[in-house]
Amino acid sequence: MVTQRELDQEAVRLARRLDQLDTTIVFAESCTAGLVAATLARIPGISLRLCGSAVVYQIETKARWLGISRELLADAGAVSQRVAESMASGVLRTTPHAAFASAVTGHLGPDAPAGLDGVVYVAVAWESGIGRSKSGVHVVRHVLEPDRSRTSALTLRRRRQREAALNVIQSTRNVLDRVFR
Repeated sequence: MVTQRELDQEAVRLARRLDQLDTTIVFAESCTAGLVAATLARIPGISLRLCGSAVVYQIETKARWLGISRELLADAGAVSQRVAESMASGVLRTTPHAAFASAVTGHLGPDAPAGLDGVVYVAVAWESGIGRSKSGVHVVRHVLEPDRSRTSALTLRRRRQREAALNVIQSTRNVLDRVFR
């Protein structure tokens, strides 16, 4: 189980990496509901690196705020690789002063559709001219641990949101490292 302390430590590592690279980032968060940005925002000086976060919890919000087509949302489903890519690209497009964008969508349960319980997609997008790379989007699929403890729905949601937020932070740092080799 991911603790808030572990999440804070990973956020500090990401903030240091953003500082080292002198770059900025924006987030589009669905299942984490702003937890990634809130965790980073506790770090003194992060305002130089963190442009913001769009909490796009509902399908209609994803469509209106990020420009994701309703057809894609209907065909692929809100929790899919293609939607995660579109979320990252959309929030980067609407935040021109950000060099990177990271997006997350997932089913954290309870009552997730069969086969999607605990599935989380993290997408990181970047503009051309960053590092040695052309613009791009990298997506990672994570599957969170099943609930074997029969915890309450609220406890399960909180635990999985921390796990998903940790996946976002770690995946983002890994992509930054790859782009800036």
